[in-house]
Amino acid sequence: MSDLAQFIAATATEFGIPGLAVGVFADGHEIFATHGVTGIDNPLPITPDTLFAAGSITKPVTATALMRLVAEGRIDLNATVQQYVPEFTASTDITVGALLNHTSGLDWNLLVDTGEGDDALAEFARRLSDLPPIGKPGERSSYSQAGFNLLGRVIETVTGQSFERAVHDLVLAPVGMDNSVFLLSEVMTRRFAIGHELGADHEMSVVRPWKGNRANNPGGGLATTVADQLRWMRVHLGKSDVLPTDMLARMQEPTVQLRASSLGDAIGQCWFVRDIDGVRTIGHGGSGFGQFAELLLVPERDFAVVVMANAGPDGIACNQRIVRWVLAHYLGIDDVDPAPLPFDAAAAAELVGRYEIDAMTFDITATPSSLVLEVRIKPELRAAAGQDLPPDHAPFDVGLLPGAGDEYIVTSGAFVGQRGYFSRDEDGGVIGVDLAGRLFTRIG
Repeated sequence: MSDLAQFIAATATEFGIPGLAVGVFADGHEIFATHGVTGIDNPLPITPDTLFAAGSITKPVTATALMRLVAEGRIDLNATVQQYVPEFTASTDITVGALLNHTSGLDWNLLVDTGEGDDALAEFARRLSDLPPIGKPGERSSYSQAGFNLLGRVIETVTGQSFERAVHDLVLAPVGMDNSVFLLSEVMTRRFAIGHELGADHEMSVVRPWKGNRANNPGGGLATTVADQLRWMRVHLGKSDVLPTDMLARMQEPTVQLRASSLGDAIGQCWFVRDIDGVRTIGHGGSGFGQFAELLLVPERDFAVVVMANAGPDGIACNQRIVRWVLAHYLGIDDVDPAPLPFDAAAAAELVGRYEIDAMTFDITATPSSLVLEVRIKPELRAAAGQDLPPDHAPFDVGLLPGAGDEYIVTSGAFVGQRGYFSRDEDGGVIGVDLAGRLFTRIG
């Protein structure tokens, strides 16, 4: 057994992950390692060609399809979204480029099911006026699934095709991603991994929803394999003509800086750009319904790694542990979390309170020795869901980081290592908190 295979087997066991797949591109060669099974109820061995629900690592695929249309002169990133999507009436000022780098002012997402028909994205765009803005376009970055779903509608109107067909023709087919699909009717004919969640009884169970509704396909609906992902990532290492070289570089160039974010130091055209141990990387993560994905590219080293796991709550931590090991083992790059400050009760008291986005609450409390963060799906959404949603995570300990005092890092639990910061108004009052690139607004 290779060192990589031994490490992922041990890591999967430590984090309680039933199935895991890893792909590495290094020194011009593809390296694969897999562990475990597709699902605990009907287990099949995980292979490099096993489909996982990719979640938000769909976004760079959507962005690449869009940038092909930019290269062909069919889309202008500086044009307003309304120029391409007239049914979008929520704002007349949002540009296509602002959707790509999450500076549109749109909140995380609009929780609405617009069906599985070809009009799903058009209807989603029409309903976005129901999503309150978090700020003016261009004012700040806040990660938005809704924004990428809207980009999918831009692709539809420009190509005259459904989003899924357009992405197939623009990206999946040219790259040779033959096992990457969007529709469940295509997933069910292949070997696919099932998501799992650890319940309150500490027993692992299958997550029944496999992925979100069709309107979420542009931001998170791809089903893919680690083998296909390595083919795809080689495009962004400059090893195909799917995108012109100048467009590849443009996607990787920082457009907006991020503060205290585990996602990256900046956002390019969708890619999160991050310097690790003095080396520039680009990457993206994804999650949903008990499945988690992490991909990272190191263009100057001609290197890429992708990890997919099929269980929560520790899928993110498991994947990131593996990515860090791979970087150290193959490239000698060390990715180390910053150390938090000792607990300061006075500083903590300013931050205690309730924050929210449309789907979740974010509570900060304090014990005599630490700050505690708890993120929960809103009870009314659980009641209205009509299906079992993933269980809430156990509370996390957080510590403030050196500096101005408003940046923090999660020090325990499933989100260990995640970073964020608190926002203040002109008078110094805390009005919001960022986690995973999303702004939660203070409500109490």
